[in-house]
Amino acid sequence: METRTRLLHKLTGIVTVLIFLGTGAYMRFNSPALFESDPTVRMMFRSTHIYILLSGLLNLGIGSYLLLSRQRWRRILQLIGSSFVLVAPVLLICAFFYEPSSRSVERPLTLPAMLLLMIGTLSHLLSNTGSSMVEGDRAVVSDHALQPIHARRAGASEYGKGD
Repeated sequence: METRTRLLHKLTGIVTVLIFLGTGAYMRFNSPALFESDPTVRMMFRSTHIYILLSGLLNLGIGSYLLLSRQRWRRILQLIGSSFVLVAPVLLICAFFYEPSSRSVERPLTLPAMLLLMIGTLSHLLSNTGSSMVEGDRAVVSDHALQPIHARRAGASEYGKGD
């Protein structure tokens, strides 16, 4: 489950960052036609463009560091947060093409997407509050990855003996 969730975040992040580059090219090559009529439209395109980058980078960050907790309530909170963060880029990409054409400052897609990013990020934060690796409530990827740590600890406990 953990590997699939991490992979899904990484893939979503990579695709979203690539779409960010595409929306940048779209604005660059269509800018006179898009922006000369109304500065509000320009602001809406640019802000949503940056929000797309935010959602992509947030997905990449979560995909790089996510360790699902062994405690059920923490893991559920992490998975809820992950689902919110995974849905947000879809809304923002739709918002990029839909909202500026309405020529209104109302943001019917951007606002929910930003709320999903905020709630999802806070869910990950809350799921980790009060936990530590020492207490053993975090899932460990593999024992092989911990061998250097165990070797250093064993060496540190032997330090000072036999003087």
